[in-house]
Amino acid sequence: MSIEIKPSDLYYKYRRNKELRGEPKFTGKPDSNRYDRDDIYDVIPMLGAVMDELNCQDANVLHRLEELAGDEMPKFITSREEVFNFLVNVMGDMLGSENA
Repeated sequence: MSIEIKPSDLYYKYRRNKELRGEPKFTGKPDSNRYDRDDIYDVIPMLGAVMDELNCQDANVLHRLEELAGDEMPKFITSREEVFNFLVNVMGDMLGSENA
């Protein structure tokens, strides 16, 4: 499906770390690189990958993922792979309970 997320689709505003813009971003597991939850160049590929994994294009789900990743995700979760797993598992459980 491969969802395309634009900055205007996001609820929150993120900084743009232009020095790291050209660095490889999350494309799937495994990925032990550090995730920057405040950098739009890290946030968009991560949220896109999670939305693809959940097979979802709902803007409400996207905004809920932003809340999870920014405010509710424990600070000890730092690698991209850990972030991906956390978001997929938590949101998957939420979506599963809504559809039950």
